[in-house]
Amino acid sequence: MARKDRFSASSGAWKNAASRFVARVLVRQPPQDGMILDLGPVSYLDCVVFCILLAPQLIWRAGFLETALCVLRALPFLLVQLPIEFLWDRCIVQRESRPRFLQRASVFEDIVVRCVRYAFANIPPRIGRVFFLKHVSLPFLRFRLIRHGYWRPPIYWREHRETGLKGIWLVQRPLDKVDFVLYYAHGGGFAMGSPHFYLEFLLTWLSVLSLSGYNNPAIFALEYTLVPDAMFPAQVQETIRGYEHVLTVARDPSIVCVSGDSAGATLISSLLLHLGSKEAWEVSREGTRDRSRLRKPALALLISPWMTLVSIRHENTASDYLGAQPLHQYGMRFAGAKISLDDPLASPGCCKDEAWWKRSSPSKGMIINYGQDEVLARDIEDSVKTWRHAGVNVESRCEPGGIHAWPVASIFLSGSRDERLKALKAMTADIRERVH
Repeated sequence: MARKDRFSASSGAWKNAASRFVARVLVRQPPQDGMILDLGPVSYLDCVVFCILLAPQLIWRAGFLETALCVLRALPFLLVQLPIEFLWDRCIVQRESRPRFLQRASVFEDIVVRCVRYAFANIPPRIGRVFFLKHVSLPFLRFRLIRHGYWRPPIYWREHRETGLKGIWLVQRPLDKVDFVLYYAHGGGFAMGSPHFYLEFLLTWLSVLSLSGYNNPAIFALEYTLVPDAMFPAQVQETIRGYEHVLTVARDPSIVCVSGDSAGATLISSLLLHLGSKEAWEVSREGTRDRSRLRKPALALLISPWMTLVSIRHENTASDYLGAQPLHQYGMRFAGAKISLDDPLASPGCCKDEAWWKRSSPSKGMIINYGQDEVLARDIEDSVKTWRHAGVNVESRCEPGGIHAWPVASIFLSGSRDERLKALKAMTADIRERVH
């Protein structure tokens, strides 16, 4: 009898421990303030779940043989190069002698950035794009939401589909009139990425916008066609259609901010040049619908914009995960063989026509965010100089020691809540200052 009692007590202890584990690790409760959606950094458990979701999609879409060869080619990096370089930089090299990003990066951030650097340079885009697909990203987001106690999405979103246009709407109250719209284009070298992969970042941003004073802000995230399924000018045309759609919802361009990161910022810059082109200032007709020139948005907010597809100003750094050579290969694939790499609508940084940029500038100007140690830094600074010369109201924010598109990546990687929300709060404050 005593033995049975001891067994029952032991069994009960295991059950209590298991329930505490589930409550603490798998279904953690939302933050106490309940105001800003913050799912915390990606955990090792999240990484395992992501790999489980990714594996069948890779085999199905890229093929088992190609997937297996890609994994085998990565093994020397994962088993030898990564550990050696990581231990050398973190344990042997003095802190003050490390690259600026590594001086402040956590172990997890360091490892992820090294892996992304390898992937960007060595994994073919047709395999890399699978990592960002809806069928991987959306289940992964739902897992992270459930793990943090959100059995239903705390913010409404819906997919938008029409001929020539796809995207996702996010809005606080879908039945009410919106008082601010952020139009966003994602990055990924034109060959990877999806708005579904960016959903967590955009949901968090929308919650920050709501707290900043807007009554009912909304975000439209564009889903443009990826290379090689289409090349320039298809993506720019889709970006223009997306902006037309946003204006039908906002009804007033003075409450619209256009934004994007990396390649998405390229498309937004091309959109601005289109709006400022002489052709766009003329009234044309398509069928029976009068298509007067589109009015410019209130503000443009660009994150690590890839202004020039191929440039000698792109310089590799010890910190950034982007490399100039693979970046140029992505740019040339986007432009295709028939388009000049100097075409301003494909490569906006090539536009040195100050009058054109002046016509293209949003009514409340432009805000540029980039990292001091990213490969695009010098090219971005050149574009900022061009805009200022043209009389454009532009504000440039350079993050010391920052790398490419860090405001997006930090949402997933930074261990501190303040660090995760730092860039979003700063960008939202900039928006509120200019778009009332």
